[in-house]
Amino acid sequence: MRRLPKTVLLALLTVYLVWGSTYLAIHVSLISFPPFLLMATRFLVAGGLLFGWLKLRGAPSPTLRQWRDGGIVGVLLLAGGMGLTAVAQQYVSSGMTAVFIASAPLLFALWGGLFGEWPRGREWVGILAGFSGAALLASGGEFAAQPAGVAALAGALVCWTFGSVLSQKKLTLAPGAMGFASEMLIGGIFLLGVGLVRGEAIVMPLDVRAMLAWAYLVIAGSLAAFSAYMYLLANVTPALASSYAYVNPVIAVVLGGWLAGETTGTREAVAMAVILGSVLLLTTSRSRGKPAPEPGAAPIAATAVKHH
Repeated sequence: MRRLPKTVLLALLTVYLVWGSTYLAIHVSLISFPPFLLMATRFLVAGGLLFGWLKLRGAPSPTLRQWRDGGIVGVLLLAGGMGLTAVAQQYVSSGMTAVFIASAPLLFALWGGLFGEWPRGREWVGILAGFSGAALLASGGEFAAQPAGVAALAGALVCWTFGSVLSQKKLTLAPGAMGFASEMLIGGIFLLGVGLVRGEAIVMPLDVRAMLAWAYLVIAGSLAAFSAYMYLLANVTPALASSYAYVNPVIAVVLGGWLAGETTGTREAVAMAVILGSVLLLTTSRSRGKPAPEPGAAPIAATAVKHH
């Protein structure tokens, strides 16, 4: 059985735990922030903080090509993926959102195959089992959706997965955290432009709950989890990097039981067992063939988590 480096495990746990809670934070933030301005401000602030911290440590600025490629990834992931997801949450139930998000690893497999890297048998079993478990877990919820919300979710899924695979296969990003900062800054600028064109405006005075949720999205959702996700894309298989799509509904169920007193029945227990089994399959499958940093090395994702 292949053991994952501690840095990869830390990045996986960060993405699993943080992104499992950000949907609630986005929902609360929408009280005062419209969708695109919400995403624009969180990533501009997070990207600015990360860029400034790196420059203080003497890191070189990205080249023009690295800014361009970081911008392409940032627009696809942040504007297309997260921006459209925030729009969709106004029109789509949580159950429908969970099923859409759970199909991300399947789309990852398709994009990866088109670039010459199809999953192997063990990974396919994990991908299909994870999707089945997430669908079973979401089946107890409401599946209401308006056409605009379904279209936004589909667009978000395509942009997010395609941008992720492009960052692995075709584009040259600035090394380490500077690449993450460039993606957040360019993606945030694009989101800001979209929000202004749409005529969005922040509701004043700011709701305290919305402001706290926004701060959580900046620090945990952007600086920590997004950096950890980009680190995973560079060091593990697409199937494992996208396994957050299966784990996030489990985190949501646990949070619901803890914070809202929601009960968990047999269906939920079986679904979570299937999901955890699928993640075990994915974590013990082949590596990308690109060695991850040695356990003693300080990866960019872990550094971002530690300092922010």
